[in-house]
Amino acid sequence: MLTTTTSPYGLVHADFVDYQGHLLERETAKALGQMALAASRGGIKIEVCSGYRDFSRQLKIWNDKAQGKRTVLDQDSQPVELKHKSDKEILELIMLWSALPGTSRHHWGTDIDVYDANSIQLNQLQLVSSEYLSSGPCGNLHQWLIKHAGDFGFYFPFQEGLSGVSAEPWHLSYYPVSSDILRVFDVDVLKQILNEADLELKTEVMARIDSLVEEYVYTIAPPPNQL
Repeated sequence: MLTTTTSPYGLVHADFVDYQGHLLERETAKALGQMALAASRGGIKIEVCSGYRDFSRQLKIWNDKAQGKRTVLDQDSQPVELKHKSDKEILELIMLWSALPGTSRHHWGTDIDVYDANSIQLNQLQLVSSEYLSSGPCGNLHQWLIKHAGDFGFYFPFQEGLSGVSAEPWHLSYYPVSSDILRVFDVDVLKQILNEADLELKTEVMARIDSLVEEYVYTIAPPPNQL
């Protein structure tokens, strides 16, 4: 399915395919299938819990968190009460774990959240760091990915000390394609999109948009071939 969209990454022509009920960029899906097959030989069942996510979906996640309709977590994955927080504080808390609409790497179809379906059911998954520690249900998956994901073109863009976003051991990016998309990011297009959107915390966001993009879009771990 060829999809053309106007985004902060310019005019994107993305060839999406269905992968286990999730839309993914075609080359990403192909590489993921190969990686999942390799992992299965070690008793690990890689499944996707989040793939392509459009702007409207990311906008709803953002607005729900800003309005207190969806749980906001702190750096330690603990729920935070927003009642007495300033707009600045709420924005920074949300962006620990959720991208500003228009900047999410899930918009590209190259980035996925994964889990080990042999060790935990999807309806039990919380996507918190403890699940991916050695003692957690996705610990074996995480260790396998550290060793082998690069063989298939995937890596972790959000790593401790290397990214503005908190470390996400469940988030993989197919860097042969995602690296090219990031190069054409256009902050002026993003500003236009957000100005026209029904975005919570818009005043705070727009006042800081350039620094937010620098910290949360460009500040990521380098792909393996650049380490």
